[in-house]
Amino acid sequence: MTTTIQKKIWTLVSVVLLIMVMIWLTLTYYNQKTQKQSNDILQRYLQINEVTTASQQMITNLNNYLLVPTEKRKQEVEKSISTIKKVKRDVADLRNEENTFSVTNYIHLIDSLIETANRSIMFSNNHEIEDSTKEFNEANRISMYISEMTLTILDRELKTYNEFYRGIIKQSEELKNLGISLLLLITFVLLLVAYLFSLSITRPIYQLTKAANELSQGRFNKRIEVDSTDEIAFLAKTFDEMRININNLILEIQQKAQLEHELQQSKLLLRESQLRGLQSQINPHFLFNTLNTLSKKAYLDGAEETSDLLVSVAGILRYNLKRVDRSVTLFEEVIVLNQYIEIQKARFTDRLHFESDIDEDCLHFEIPSLTLQPIIENAVIHAIEPEEEGGSISFRIKKNGSCVIIEIEDSGKGMPREKIDQLLGGSILPNEGHFTGIGFQNVVKRLELYYGVNDLVTIYSEVGRGTKVVIQIPKTKVEENVDEASYC
Repeated sequence: MTTTIQKKIWTLVSVVLLIMVMIWLTLTYYNQKTQKQSNDILQRYLQINEVTTASQQMITNLNNYLLVPTEKRKQEVEKSISTIKKVKRDVADLRNEENTFSVTNYIHLIDSLIETANRSIMFSNNHEIEDSTKEFNEANRISMYISEMTLTILDRELKTYNEFYRGIIKQSEELKNLGISLLLLITFVLLLVAYLFSLSITRPIYQLTKAANELSQGRFNKRIEVDSTDEIAFLAKTFDEMRININNLILEIQQKAQLEHELQQSKLLLRESQLRGLQSQINPHFLFNTLNTLSKKAYLDGAEETSDLLVSVAGILRYNLKRVDRSVTLFEEVIVLNQYIEIQKARFTDRLHFESDIDEDCLHFEIPSLTLQPIIENAVIHAIEPEEEGGSISFRIKKNGSCVIIEIEDSGKGMPREKIDQLLGGSILPNEGHFTGIGFQNVVKRLELYYGVNDLVTIYSEVGRGTKVVIQIPKTKVEENVDEASYC
């Protein structure tokens, strides 16, 4: 169950209050216990001292009655006797193992005082003045003895409870030290609890602030994690969901921008191809008709080889007059390629050695127009033309699962890795385009745009060891009827 910050605060307050109440109850208990003991001892002293006061008051009232025996004074004497009897019962309750003998004698003195006072009153009522006076003097003597006895008992009580007094003083000192120690301990515990409590709130806030700073700097890939179980954790979770949504939105925008860029590049490539095609055409239909006329005349004059060469040139010209952005089959591309090779053989004679190995089951696969000829043309220009003894070109088409593999290999001088990376990476190279005006990089880009897959073209080459270009052709869109081509 989620613990909220409010619950944490209430828990801290409850713990503090509980500790304070426990300390207050403990101190109150010990204080009341000590106070009760002190009150009990003080009460003993008061009760013992009250005997002396009551006996002296009784002697005074008895003397007043004997001097002037009135009814009112007689009642005062009787009242004093009742008081001293009550005090005697209280003193009897103070008896313990240490003062049993003293208290017993003390009680007997009180009884003697009461009996002597009663006899003095009796003699006074019988008008026996001499006997009454004698008893009064005896009562007065007993009263004085009671006072001395009281002091003796009090002194003994003080000696008896001397250790107790010292224990109370020591206990009070220990209680004071205990209170100081508890206060320091509670202060330390509260500071520690307050620190941990504040840390449980400030640490998640710091983590959340750090995550917000990361987001402000555009780092949307780092997950937001907060060590908390309260409202801050919920805020962090919401914050992380916002980060994911923003990151997805950015990725979507980047993908759309990339797609728009590729579409724009495709349009530019098509426009460039069309422009170069138009620039290279000087009334192409007139030239095509003229080549056909020359071919027929050469055939009529018996120059069959010249006639075949003119037919090949006319075929290539007619093929190049088609729109560059349409697709053709491999069968059509191979026909044009053979026508191009016938022209180059007529040019280089024995210097050009061309070998082909074609799997006819692959010729129905579709491919962008003018894909193979520019690559063969580059092989002729870089591998045959510069060499005095010429060179060889191998052309192979084979099936590999659901793909068609096209390999074009020459015996030229090869190229360094830097140039391969430039060709495949799109860097501008001089003299890239020849004959059709469509260069190697144009072919690579059109293949990627047509199939929607990158890395369809691979170049294997080392300086001095020739060059091999491998093209992977996936299933065409027409065959699969899907938006993206199947990759090999």
